[in-house]
Amino acid sequence: MSVKSLEPEAETARQAREAEQKSVSPGAPAPTWIHRPVLEEWKPAYSPILLVLLTLACLLPFIDKAFHIDDTLFVMAAKQIVKHPLDPYGFHVVWVATDRPMWEVTKNPPLASYYAAVMGTLAGWSERALHLAFLVPAIVLVLGTYRLARRFTRYPLLAAAAALLTPGFIVSATSVMCDTMMLALWVLAAVVWIEGLEPERPPFLIVAALLIAASGLTKYFGAALIPLAFAYALARKRRLGTWALYLLIPVLALAGYQLWTHALYGHGLLLDATQLAGFRDPDEGTSALARGLIGMGFVGGCTLTGLTFAPLVWARKHILIGIAVAALAGLTISRGWINLGAPAAHANWTFVSGQLACYIAGAISIFALAISDFRERKDADSLFLGLWIFGPFVFAAFLNWTVNARTVLPLIPAAGILLARRWEKVRPAARRYRLVKLVAPLALSGLVSLWIAIADFDLANSARTAAHLIAQETAGEKTPVLFEGHWGFQYYMESFGARPLDFVKPNYQPGQILAIPDNNTLAFWTPPGFTGPAQVIEVNISRGVTTMKPQMGAGFYSSMWGPLPFAFGHVPPERYFVVRLTPIRSADQPPPSGNPAP
Repeated sequence: MSVKSLEPEAETARQAREAEQKSVSPGAPAPTWIHRPVLEEWKPAYSPILLVLLTLACLLPFIDKAFHIDDTLFVMAAKQIVKHPLDPYGFHVVWVATDRPMWEVTKNPPLASYYAAVMGTLAGWSERALHLAFLVPAIVLVLGTYRLARRFTRYPLLAAAAALLTPGFIVSATSVMCDTMMLALWVLAAVVWIEGLEPERPPFLIVAALLIAASGLTKYFGAALIPLAFAYALARKRRLGTWALYLLIPVLALAGYQLWTHALYGHGLLLDATQLAGFRDPDEGTSALARGLIGMGFVGGCTLTGLTFAPLVWARKHILIGIAVAALAGLTISRGWINLGAPAAHANWTFVSGQLACYIAGAISIFALAISDFRERKDADSLFLGLWIFGPFVFAAFLNWTVNARTVLPLIPAAGILLARRWEKVRPAARRYRLVKLVAPLALSGLVSLWIAIADFDLANSARTAAHLIAQETAGEKTPVLFEGHWGFQYYMESFGARPLDFVKPNYQPGQILAIPDNNTLAFWTPPGFTGPAQVIEVNISRGVTTMKPQMGAGFYSSMWGPLPFAFGHVPPERYFVVRLTPIRSADQPPPSGNPAP
């Protein structure tokens, strides 16, 4: 396939215009569409520029976002790397109830933290500096998707835009965690691997193997590209060859990391992370069917273009079947026939199940794209894209310790490419073509995604705001302020000199101030033997949607908060309790409300 044929937007538009002009009788007025040669005038060189500008427009507004969720751990590791470059996890942190070594707490490899260490050293450790640094992997991911899509579809710009304008991508790219960087390396590796197979070019295959290794050392799921690349090459070549030997490079790199971390910490961290992947909360009580439905909800919600494009890429009868299946799933959930956990959301269960049904419909569209593409083509490309879709879904829904958007993120580029391939099939060049038919579903998904990203931005900033307010209220305290909860709240509380409460090795005493977030992980109430009057600090963040709220069933970062990646409706304010510890005889003090996490 020539490079020229990979950028057919102008040629497609020209052929369509010629066909329509021929269909117009002599003397009749020309159709309005003929006078709008938007795609005919579009040059291939414009596409990467447009994608970069669009990515910056989506992400630059969030560069002042407070550190959120596990951002804190990555920044901690980066600062450790600056001091001890060969010992990234050689420090202690109170993150899971008590003081533990960082190597025991974190379940991600350190490459993203090494990148943050370099950027932090050069530009500083502010939120703006690090978020700007992590714009680079986001842009690389979008451009890499575009380059990869050129191999699979005649509409690579559509594929990249359909991946970019999704909640899963935009929200994830506003963090300084490892997910976007891992996927950027994944996509680059896929590009170089595919281009290095025919004709077989060893330099390309070596670079691809090194990129796969880097992806796996950024986040362990990146290693899943090893079997995916093997399956693609085998389907394309029809036999084993020397190409398979190059895939030993990432295998050896990951094995070396296992041995290196075992020598450093007495435990190989690669295999140690697999123990968390199989962890299940014994109180969760969800079945495989429930986890499958939750996983589908996360796929459909995070890959929103699958839903917005459905009317354009599917026949009416297919849409009705998808709606019926999703509605049936929503009905069984609303009636309580399938236990999805999330007891805090049961007061709004009908509303939650209705939203989940919509997201499941989006997932059905995405899965149908992969299945129909393989049934129609039955080639290495369709196999590669199908495995790329279903692999992350199976891992997120059935193998990982929780369902979350971060584990669904890897399938989003493949979903964008499949949408473009489907559009190519249902919109042949001879038919009338209007640009608005592409822009409208992209714009709808993009606007909703930005809305959700703004809500997550507000949620992250609420922890920073609360920490500032608590610091002001307790400025005259002689003893250090204590706090429960972690995530970004921990980063900002510690920046003011507060200390995390240790439940196993008591570090508290009568009269100390304890801050307790209502919507956070491992936030209980007062420690055993203590109580005290609580001052309540509320931070209003209502945007009509939220990413993490148990009462609304929203659990973007963990389905233990709820079965939805995000939930629409009235969002209650974030609450923080400030308590002066007072000894009591009985320790049976329940939390005032909220969500003690496992």
